[in-house]
Amino acid sequence: MDPKVYTVSELNQSIKFLLDTTYGTLWVEGEISGFKVSSLGHMYFDLKDADSLVSCVIYKGFAAHMEFDPENGLLVKVRASVTIYAKQSKYQLNVKELIPMKMGPLQIAFEQLKKKLEAEGLFSSSRKRILPKLPRKIGIVTSMQGAAIRDILSILKRRYSNLHIIIAPVKVQGPGAKEEIAEAISTLNDNFKDMDVLLVGRGGGSMEDLWAFNEEIVARAIAGSRIPVISCVGHETDFTIADFTADLRAPTPSAAAELVVQNKEELVRHIRQLNTRLVQSLRIFYEHLKGRFTGLAGGRMFRNPELMLEARLRRVDEAAEALFNNAERRARIFEEKLKLAGAKLNALNPEFPLSKGYAIATLADGWTVVKDAGTLKQGQILSVRFRKGRAETEVLKMEE
Repeated sequence: MDPKVYTVSELNQSIKFLLDTTYGTLWVEGEISGFKVSSLGHMYFDLKDADSLVSCVIYKGFAAHMEFDPENGLLVKVRASVTIYAKQSKYQLNVKELIPMKMGPLQIAFEQLKKKLEAEGLFSSSRKRILPKLPRKIGIVTSMQGAAIRDILSILKRRYSNLHIIIAPVKVQGPGAKEEIAEAISTLNDNFKDMDVLLVGRGGGSMEDLWAFNEEIVARAIAGSRIPVISCVGHETDFTIADFTADLRAPTPSAAAELVVQNKEELVRHIRQLNTRLVQSLRIFYEHLKGRFTGLAGGRMFRNPELMLEARLRRVDEAAEALFNNAERRARIFEEKLKLAGAKLNALNPEFPLSKGYAIATLADGWTVVKDAGTLKQGQILSVRFRKGRAETEVLKMEE
């Protein structure tokens, strides 16, 4: 019996069937290498250990639900099916789930976004603005159901009851929370140009509960806020991306309320202290002026004011004499300069040569000066000007 002859496609399909039925879905551990994302959104990488590697793919549908981005050097375990890429006779793992071995997916996503935004300068201290000491209008972005809003309002009322407070109620966890928080920040910026400061946060919870404040859209909304922002998320030990982006981090929502306004009694006490210091300064200044006046009043000039007047008159006489002497000297210099300029100007007078016996020949119009005999014609009438008067003459002969 002749052996079966396979086409290439049949062989690859047979191997694919064998792999599918033999292995099914399995877990594989290794280090990510050569990670890249295609234009269609599929993820391709190799999973390797010290001796070997295997190609892996995460198709777009699964990649979209991942909580972090895989990166080279990350040690992971994957849940995948073993399949074959028939066109190249190359087997690969079709990954359905990817779990980091050292850090959880949320922690990895946190570190990746933190690194990205820090590189863009969103955490730079040069961006941080100083909060106003006496804000008149405060915005709050938080949930209306949690204890955070009650604590904030209670402290603000106790410390300074006549504040103008605007609350933007939002979801603070779960689907849609990040979009609501970012939109509320943007809306308050657009609609309340006179708002002084903005509190953004919620009460404590797990990392998953606080995750909306670790989202990029919220971080960028805070960074783009015209209104200075205080982040107040969770407990004192909780840190979120919003904390790094905000102008000021408060360890809790209650602490944010205490930071944003001074205690009214403390403010009144401070004003009284300033008033006392001002009165003391004025008293010292008055005593200083009084001492100076007493000293001057007892001086020689005040006892004999004619001495002060005589000194002033003598200085006026000396100044007048100096001014007169200086003016007379400057007048003589100016007169000499004027004579010299007049002589130079007279020398440049075109009629000056006439006084020495010269004459100026012009055409019959009396203006066009004849400079070259070669330009004349026999019989042409010329006008000749002398120092006194002029005469007309006819050209009889020309010589060059």
